Parts: sequence; C-alpha cells; structure tokens
Amino acid sequence: MLKRTPLYETHLKLGGRMVPFAGWEMPVQYIGILEEHLAVRQKAGLFDVSHMGEIRVKGPNALNFLQRMTTNDVSKLEIGQSQYSTTLNEQGGIIDDLIVGRAGEEDFLIVSNASNVDKVFAWFKKNEIPGAEVVNESANWGEIALQGPVSQEILQKAVPIDLNKLPYFHFSETSLEGIPVIVSRTGYTGEDGFEILCSWDVTPKVWDVIMEKGKGFGLEPCGLGARNTLRLEMKYSLHGNDIDETTNPLEAGLGWVVKLQKGDFIGREVLLKVKEEGVKRKLVGFELKEQGVPREHYKVFKDGQEIGFVTSGAFSPSLKKGIGLAYVQVQFQAPGTEIDIQIRDKMVPAQIVETPFWKNGTAGRIKA
Repeated sequence: MLKRTPLYETHLKLGGRMVPFAGWEMPVQYIGILEEHLAVRQKAGLFDVSHMGEIRVKGPNALNFLQRMTTNDVSKLEIGQSQYSTTLNEQGGIIDDLIVGRAGEEDFLIVSNASNVDKVFAWFKKNEIPGAEVVNESANWGEIALQGPVSQEILQKAVPIDLNKLPYFHFSETSLEGIPVIVSRTGYTGEDGFEILCSWDVTPKVWDVIMEKGKGFGLEPCGLGARNTLRLEMKYSLHGNDIDETTNPLEAGLGWVVKLQKGDFIGREVLLKVKEEGVKRKLVGFELKEQGVPREHYKVFKDGQEIGFVTSGAFSPSLKKGIGLAYVQVQFQAPGTEIDIQIRDKMVPAQIVETPFWKNGTAGRIKA
C-alpha cells in the first residue's frame, strides 16, 4: 500500500496526476512539467514535500552525536540556522543527504529524504549515545515548499515575521494565519523560497492559505516532474541517482559539506585516504549538442572508449536542451571536454560544462 500525504485529496481536486514515489502516492504534474518549471523560475510554485522525513535529536550530547553522524560541522550552527550535510556508512558511502537545523541549544531537527528516513533513523539509533535521544517525528509533520522569485511577497501576506530578516538557511517558529508553523528559507530549486513545516492535520489549511495569497502572483501548484528538472538545472544531487551508498561525497562534488578538520565522524578515515590518493571518478554536468534526452544508466564515451555513465538527465525547460549529470573518469572531468552519450543505438555528441546549468537563480539573495 502506498502512503498518502495530508494533501492527497487536495492534489486530486487540483487535477494532479498521481504516481508512486518512494513508497508514497505523489503528484508528478498538474498543468504540465514545462509550465510548472517556468512558473518557479519566473514567479512561484507550491510543492507538497510532506513525504520527507523529520528526525529529532535532543539532549546534552546531541551536538557531539551529530558531529559523529554527519560530515558538516554542526558546532557552527546558531539557534535558528540549518546546514546541508550527509551521513555516511563506514565505507564512506552516502546513506543520505540531510538538512540539519538547530532548534535549541540541545535540540536539532533533521530533514531526510522520503526513501531513506527509516534507514537514517535506524542508523542513528544504532549509534545512539547517552544524552542524545533520537526520535522519528515524520508522522507528526506536514511540509510545503513555496519556491520562486516572488515567494517572499506571497508568504509575507500570511506571516507576522519580517521575511527580509530571515537569511538563506535560517528558520523561525511563527504562525501562518494563526496556525503554528516553522518557516525555513531553504529549497531544492535554486530560486528564493521557503519550506514550511506544520502539524500533519493542518497541512491542507496551510496549503489553501498560501494558494489564496498567491492569487495575482502567478503561483502554480507543482509536482515531482518540475521538482526534478529544477534541481537538475542546479546540479542538486538526487539520492538514489547521483549519490548513494556506493558513492562518496568527494567524487560527488560534495566536498564542501565534508569538514575533515572538525574531528572524528563515521567514514572520515576512508575519506582521508580517498583525498590522499585522489578520486578516480567525478560527477559532472553535460549538455547535449543535438536533440535528445539523456536518461540514467546511459553510457558515456570519449573517442569510442566507455568512460562513465549518466545518473540524471532531462530536457531543460530553462535552457531548451538536453542536460544531465554523469560520473566520468577523473581525467575527463574538465569543462569543455567533448563526449558522446549513447542514447539507444546512437552516439549523441555532448560537452562537459560548468555547473549549475541555470546561472540566474535567486536563492540566497537575503544574506545574514
């Protein structure tokens, strides 16, 4: 049985086309992936992300525990601040990528991917230490993502806090038309936006309020299809495609969330060795030079020699061409390198390019 978010009935009323995703029944699109994608790039879009997992870590040893369980430096977080991070297995493979938020001196809220929350929770419980209590709160929370250049104007009509004072990767407990919520300036699209956490049962009300406030701003409900093309244009990794337990953060281009100098964490010794020896492959972005759509598992060639494989690919609505991510042998990683993508029985010319593909995103425009 597929699970359903608190917005299931809302999606049906809006004409959402429902598909299975990570054990959930989710909308892949409403009016169309292209239209929804461009709405987010130009105006605003609203996503149901209630399938994501929420794990709470509390206690006097919560910080020490998370320092060992994640790769980023949790000690740098102020109360009301969050960071992107990863949690690794003993071989340095990525169990999941996470958002770690500091809700209090001894209180942290971690958001994990829907498909991995049970795995992450089990991994945290297995390594739990005295003074750090780990609780899976996923069933308590609904989550909505409002994304796009005019998202602040829309949300400001519904919340009392001054959103100009909420920087990127910061969050605040507040209310939305009287409903208690956590508003976080984060997202998965490359545009300015907010992820709004609320109690599971009031999620439809929060959705309806935001949709009402968005009238006249071009706000569109958006599904998983646009979410995927938006994140791909930013080279944001998708767990299960671009990263998994067989990939390490250094080869995946996530070295910036690995703080080797902070002290011991699970997977650190492996990463130190990888850094010393050098990675053998690298996750790169590429653009097709002809018509076509690259898909995961397609093979990558250089001068007739197989050098890697595609992990994610799509037609880019913003750039009007096929784009993708691929692991290639490290000597071929440089932007400008000419490659071929095998699409069925045809070799389609492509070029490795600088990422992100989309260079005009508005995320991070409000600074601390």
